[in-house]
Amino acid sequence: MNYTKEQTASLKEQTFAYLEVEEKDHLLTITLNRPQARNAMSPTMIREYAYAMSYAHHHAHIWAVVFAANGKIWCAGADLKAMRGKEEANDSSIPMPKTPIVMAELFTKIHKPVIAKVHAPVYAGGFLLIGGCTYVVATENATFTLPEVKRGLFPFQVMASLMKIMPARQVIDFCIRAKSMSAAEAQQAGLVTHLVAADGLDEAIENLTQEIFANSPSAIRLGLKAFDEMRSISESEQQAYLAKVLAETIQTKDAQEGLKAFAEKRPPQWTGE
Repeated sequence: MNYTKEQTASLKEQTFAYLEVEEKDHLLTITLNRPQARNAMSPTMIREYAYAMSYAHHHAHIWAVVFAANGKIWCAGADLKAMRGKEEANDSSIPMPKTPIVMAELFTKIHKPVIAKVHAPVYAGGFLLIGGCTYVVATENATFTLPEVKRGLFPFQVMASLMKIMPARQVIDFCIRAKSMSAAEAQQAGLVTHLVAADGLDEAIENLTQEIFANSPSAIRLGLKAFDEMRSISESEQQAYLAKVLAETIQTKDAQEGLKAFAEKRPPQWTGE
């Protein structure tokens, strides 16, 4: 992650220019809050994402993250003007990281479930957010569009992200033809995991987070870490690696509590340790 545990310890004292960050009951909710610019991603906003995601990664009391957005557009992609060095003045207090921010790695390295709460259209680079999430809960009002080729560009990074969750031919067709997918079509393609009515979005997010929280946070964290590592190690190395992670999991306090609770026929009390 781009920020250390020590750097993120002061999250509650930080000023976010383009995000709302709320922590409640083991859940960190990150809300894109630049509706006047269609939640387009500027360098400052990306830096703020990286800081909030680093906080969630480093602190064991955070068990999951929800990504939401304010406004009529969930995310319009990159703010091209700001990316060219013409970013508007803002009051963000988030420091510059010492290493370059790679959006995809924020999601693969966090090792916590990340849920996208999508109520409105998503365009272009906004797919880097939803494509990296563990779950995408969308309403019927959400649409998904990659318009880059209509501007003489190509969604290279988005393509790489989508190839992890959608069939390759479907991904390249989506990139080439710049068509818009409805939420139902996105669910069929594997991009959306849960499709709900507009008035049921909050309830769906609550139900999903509570279902996740009923299970061991440490086991989920180690499982997501293994899921990430499996992409980069050879098949011959996988079983030895997984046996090592299993041994590590058995030693956690959550594993001891889970086994004890099962024997005593009671609900486990997780700590995430």
